[in-house]
Amino acid sequence: MEHLTLTTPALLFSAISLIMLAYTNRFLSYASIVRDLHTRFKERPNAILLGQIQNLKTRLRLTRAMQISGISSLLLCVLCMFLVYIQWQTTAEVIFGIALILLIFSLGLSIKEIQISVKALDLHLSDMEMD
Repeated sequence: MEHLTLTTPALLFSAISLIMLAYTNRFLSYASIVRDLHTRFKERPNAILLGQIQNLKTRLRLTRAMQISGISSLLLCVLCMFLVYIQWQTTAEVIFGIALILLIFSLGLSIKEIQISVKALDLHLSDMEMD
């Protein structure tokens, strides 16, 4: 295996930044939906709205975990670059490996959250289908 250089962890910066932008946009969208559902539920409580609120709570928790994992991955990439800079090669390689694992975890959570979102939309649209 070749030694890790400063450019290797730096390559992840743009990817992680784009992922974090997508996660943040998703979070802001959910925040808006939660506020709307909260207002609607206070006006007229019903089981469907309560179910949607519970679904959004789950998705928000997943989004928070995705964001934390992504930010942690970015932070470890920066630490890795510093370790390469001070020539702690073995430690830098271990830290970089952990950063990659955190990024994989974040992306896996994103897949799970997308699956939940699609199920929620399917349920939302199901009342429009003709039998």
